[in-house]
Amino acid sequence: MKKYAVRTAALNDAVMTNFVAEFRFYEELNDFLPAAKRKVTFPYYFSGNPSLKDAIEALGVPHTEVDFILVNGESKKFNYQLVNLDRVAVYPVFESFDITSVTHLRKKPLRRTKFILDVHLGKLARYLRLLGFDTLYRNDYQDQKIIQLALQKHRIILTRDIGLLKNKKVSRGYWLRTTAPKEQLREILLRFDLLNTIKPFTRCLECNGKIILTSKRSAAKRLNIATHRYYKKFFRCQACKKIYWQGSHYQKLKKIVDEFL
Repeated sequence: MKKYAVRTAALNDAVMTNFVAEFRFYEELNDFLPAAKRKVTFPYYFSGNPSLKDAIEALGVPHTEVDFILVNGESKKFNYQLVNLDRVAVYPVFESFDITSVTHLRKKPLRRTKFILDVHLGKLARYLRLLGFDTLYRNDYQDQKIIQLALQKHRIILTRDIGLLKNKKVSRGYWLRTTAPKEQLREILLRFDLLNTIKPFTRCLECNGKIILTSKRSAAKRLNIATHRYYKKFFRCQACKKIYWQGSHYQKLKKIVDEFL
C-alpha cells in the first residue's frame, strides 16, 4: 500500500504540472535533501519556466551553498529558466578544486575571511574572535540588518536558519550543520580552510575590536589593586578599551585555543 501511495503521488505531480527536469546534487548539498533524493538523479516537476535559483531553493538548497550548475552539460547561471527534459547537476562551493573554466555564480572568493553571525550564535562568535577571526555579532540584529551588513562589509553570513540564506540579496553564506558551539567552530575552520590563519588573543571577545599591547600605567585606572600588583603585562581593545591580562581566565581560554592548534 505504501509503495502504491508513493507512485500515485508522483503521478499526480506529473499530471498537475506540464514539464519535468532531472536533478542531481553533489557532495554536501545533499545535507539539505530528504534521504530519497540524496546522491541520486531524481525528477523535478514544474510548470512555466522557473529559474534555476527558484527550483534549487524549492528543493531545499540555499543558493549560497551552490558554486556552479551544469544544465545538459553546459555551465549556467541562477537566472537560467528551466525547460522540459533539462538535466541539471548542482555542485557546492569548492575551496581547493580548480573550476576556473566554468561559470561561477559569485565573484572571486574574499581575500580576507570575515563573518557576520545570526542572533543564535553568540557563543560561536566568541570562539571565532578568540581565534582571531573578524566576527560581527549582536543579539538584537534582525535578518535584514544582517543581510545589509554582510553586503556592505563583504562578510560571510553564518547561520542555522536556511530561510535567511535563501534571501535573493545574500551572495555569501553558510548553513552550519552542527549545533554545539565547539563543533561549529571546528566545522568553520575546516570548511573555510582557516587552520593556518588562527591568531589567538588578537580580537576582543566583547566587541570584535583589535587587541594591542598597552602599558601598565595606561591600564591602571581600570584595574583593581590585586591585579595591578600581581600582573605586569596588559592589553587593550582599540574599540571598547577593555583591558586584558593573562590571569586565570586567560588560562581557561588558552586550553580552548590549544584544542584547535
